[in-house]
Amino acid sequence: MVTPRVSAVTQAPFYLIPPLGRKVQQLPRASQGRIMQEGKEESGAAAPPLLALNHVSRLCRNVKKSIDFYTKVLGFVLVERPPALDFDGAWLFNYGVGIHLVQSKDDDKLPSDSHHLDPMDNHISFQCEDMEEMEQRLKEFNTEYIKRTMEDESGTKIDQLFFNDPDGFMVEICNCENLKLVPAGSMGKIKLPFDRHNPPLDLDANSNPSYSY
Repeated sequence: MVTPRVSAVTQAPFYLIPPLGRKVQQLPRASQGRIMQEGKEESGAAAPPLLALNHVSRLCRNVKKSIDFYTKVLGFVLVERPPALDFDGAWLFNYGVGIHLVQSKDDDKLPSDSHHLDPMDNHISFQCEDMEEMEQRLKEFNTEYIKRTMEDESGTKIDQLFFNDPDGFMVEICNCENLKLVPAGSMGKIKLPFDRHNPPLDLDANSNPSYSY
């Protein structure tokens, strides 16, 4: 459910998109500020004023083909790009993060083998609440993948699915949330947001806009 809110800064409506299957509680902005300030006082140093991952940018050989992959296989939503961007590409958004596609002008910058899968290589990862359903989805879209399960000393298991987008950039789906986050040192503190940082959502926009690729 999309819940309307009012920004304390702009007094304009904005909307929070909860993660799949979960409700998100929005704290008053004043409370959020106090929480961040308390974190600074405890650590003794000012933390960067970061909120969340905004987007991942991907070069692609064919923008339309990449749009099909990220929307159909991973459920991203195509959104409008700023008119000031005078190069070919597309913006997609969902799950609190954006994927920005950019038409490549040099194939040498793209992976040479789009079928190579190595969990130790660079990749982006998405948390998943139903690994079996996601695996079935990959099969339905004839997406080649490898499956791996890891187990720590406490017996906690993590399931992972690795596959490539059309240009050979690797994607991981996992249930890594099963593992506790244990800081390995004293430098800095982990900040867990009480809500998702999302851009304003225009619910009145044309639901079926036309895009040029």
